[in-house]
Amino acid sequence: MPDVSLIRSELLAWYDAHARSLPWRAPPGAGTRTEPYRVWLSEVMLQQTTVPHATPYFHDFTRRWPTVSDLAAAPDAEVMAAWAGLGYYARARNLLACARAVASDHGGVFPDTEAGLLALPGVGAYTAAAVASIAFDRAANVVDGNVERVMARLFAVETPLPAARPELKRLAGQFITDDRPGDWAQALMDLGATVCRPKSPTCGVCPLTDQCLGFAGGAPERFPIKTKKAERPHRQGVAFVMIDAEGRVALERRPDKGLLGGMMGLPTSDWSASPTGAPPVAADWREAGAVEHVFTHFSLTLSVRTARVEGGGDYEWMTVEAARAALPTVFAKALDRAGEPALI
Repeated sequence: MPDVSLIRSELLAWYDAHARSLPWRAPPGAGTRTEPYRVWLSEVMLQQTTVPHATPYFHDFTRRWPTVSDLAAAPDAEVMAAWAGLGYYARARNLLACARAVASDHGGVFPDTEAGLLALPGVGAYTAAAVASIAFDRAANVVDGNVERVMARLFAVETPLPAARPELKRLAGQFITDDRPGDWAQALMDLGATVCRPKSPTCGVCPLTDQCLGFAGGAPERFPIKTKKAERPHRQGVAFVMIDAEGRVALERRPDKGLLGGMMGLPTSDWSASPTGAPPVAADWREAGAVEHVFTHFSLTLSVRTARVEGGGDYEWMTVEAARAALPTVFAKALDRAGEPALI
């Protein structure tokens, strides 16, 4: 079986030499910790997205709102617009709820324990463990997809995901000590992200190859074993792009609850197998093609219709450039499909 003590020492030594330089991270073994606000913000942003994609958003947020109290005081619409493109928009609402709870209930200071962090709105078990470990050097079991993959390969876990998750968390828990818990959590994350990758792991440069049962079996890439996912359903809808005489586009605020809740959007029909819904106003509507978009639980074909209309109504009228910056990706695609206002 893998030697827990040896794995810890070898992986921490590897991390000291090869840690990624990330804007929300303190150097390994430096004796300093990253400010909790930056750790928390980065962890929320990195859920379901990649470091290269999240990094410019992190820079933008920390420039505009340098502290959690600054973020707490920001208008909802500004934060939602700044989040556009990161997806999973309920996270942006939870982000604000958490920031406001820290500002109002904790004097702008994050709780320094896993239990205290978990009590904050919108903070789940993973985020609480990550912030406790990385920001406060608490001994917490931080398990994300990278850590699950490393554990599944180290121990050649045959149970498929998602059923294997409790076992993988238990295996990861064996390595948790009071010695450098923040560095340990980030070392595992870095190993999974850069070496023990989902496809084509680079086992030749891995510090744990001699301890890895998956490697010993000759096919580490087969772990973690996954249950075949059900086919993603497909929906259709129509997006209506209305342009006024000044070249501005009509947007509306989506309901707080539901898909893309609280975000700006184009007027649309419902999204279903057989969408229904008349255009929002009578006009000379023209077909502008369609865009494809994939959400977590379904894929979408969104037909785009365009028209010249008079301004007013219960809409927010923005320049095309401002609208594109404020819209989530699916609507930005539809706006681009509509073409330049002069061509509508």
